[in-house]
Amino acid sequence: MRKIVCLGLCAAVAAGALSFAACAPQEERSSYTIQAEYFPEERLLEATMTAEIVNTSDTAWDTLKFQLWPNAYREGAKYAPVSSLYAPAAYYDGASYGGIAVSSVEGAQSFRVAGEDENILEAELSDALYPDERVTLTFAFTVSLAKINHRLGAGEHAVNLANFYPVLCHWENGFCEHVYSSNGDPFVSECADYDVTLTVPESYVVAHTGACDRTLQGGKAAHHVSAENVRDVAFVLSEEFRLAETAVGEIPVSYYYLNDGNAEETLACAAESLAYYGETFGAYAYGSYTVVQTDFPYGGMEYPMLSMIAADLREEEVPVVVAHETAHQWWYASVGSDQFGNAWQDEGLAEFSAALFLDAHPAYGASYEDCVTASEQSYRAYFSVNSQLTGEQNTAMQRPLTEFSGEYEYRNIAYDKGVILFDRLRDTLGDQKFFAALRAYVKENGGKIASPAELVSCFAARGAHAEGIFDSFLQGTCVI
Repeated sequence: MRKIVCLGLCAAVAAGALSFAACAPQEERSSYTIQAEYFPEERLLEATMTAEIVNTSDTAWDTLKFQLWPNAYREGAKYAPVSSLYAPAAYYDGASYGGIAVSSVEGAQSFRVAGEDENILEAELSDALYPDERVTLTFAFTVSLAKINHRLGAGEHAVNLANFYPVLCHWENGFCEHVYSSNGDPFVSECADYDVTLTVPESYVVAHTGACDRTLQGGKAAHHVSAENVRDVAFVLSEEFRLAETAVGEIPVSYYYLNDGNAEETLACAAESLAYYGETFGAYAYGSYTVVQTDFPYGGMEYPMLSMIAADLREEEVPVVVAHETAHQWWYASVGSDQFGNAWQDEGLAEFSAALFLDAHPAYGASYEDCVTASEQSYRAYFSVNSQLTGEQNTAMQRPLTEFSGEYEYRNIAYDKGVILFDRLRDTLGDQKFFAALRAYVKENGGKIASPAELVSCFAARGAHAEGIFDSFLQGTCVI
């Protein structure tokens, strides 16, 4: 779900939009209540979390499994959070490590850290949890942050707190145990309700998912955040933030920035893209939207109601990244997908959506044709180079993140080939049927983790050739 920048690749939200409604209403939904405090000198986050877990499957659960994403930052991790290509920019002060230590899990008979890369916490239950039943577990844990410009870490100018807590693994005929990957975003999570109180020194300004109340006491600020029906929550802290604000209809739009000489233009791009996607795909589903400029080695990263953009972007890159990350509020936040096994499903759509937005707003300097042409040229160059170097021509789009050779292959398959795929579908179906299919995809799958088949069906219902186009692209048999 991140945006890896490659230059040249590239109304109002409906008034009836409901706050935090990205996930379709459900009678049964898990919830997480977190109390955490950040200590900057030690780079430590001390936390307790009460998780009320609902069994939404049709199978009894004897053991619950939770992702421990912070352990990817520990020394000796098998799957590093950044590749050797990006490590020098990410680890700004040399090698540094972090991780998560879970000291107790109340409500479980026992627990242990497991998984291929110490990435899974297994909590054995005293009694089986049957479908539609609930169980409450209370975790005590400490997260140590590496000195790294990344999703989770103490950066040069800001602290990014994302994917920092144990979260229930997605269930699909068993709990899905995903390892971290420096290619793309390995996170696959169901929607849940969150109530988080994050305490930090009073000097910090905090950007966040959800609605927030801030109270001060003894030189500290407690930020009480609530967000219903979201896939995850994230925070960005800095003593250097400045703030610009606007609104799209009744939706507040905020931009926290460190050193943006064009802050008002960046804010305008966030608001304009939010409005455009709302008109094009369906109403924005949340109560607010925030873009935050922070320490990050790639172009940007998205979370529900919150998008990070890298502080070192060039001026001309900013609108491309903002448009891409904002599109993820539809493709990932609202309509989820298996980002580990089918990265193209949200990344290809987000990149394609950015091309649509840029074409509708020519002041940003890129047309739809420019973006599609650039994607085609980049993909063909990749195909040629890869064929000559390896003798292989594997261009299948459906594959785990860990099977990509690196960022170059991942970018061209998930992003560029994704743009080409949706451009071919648009050309085949025509605009009326094409955009009707995307609106149906949002309406039918909001709040779910949609399979590729569910995306395909929205297009196949409107065009006899759509299924064949998808199949040829995803299996790598098409010629571009």
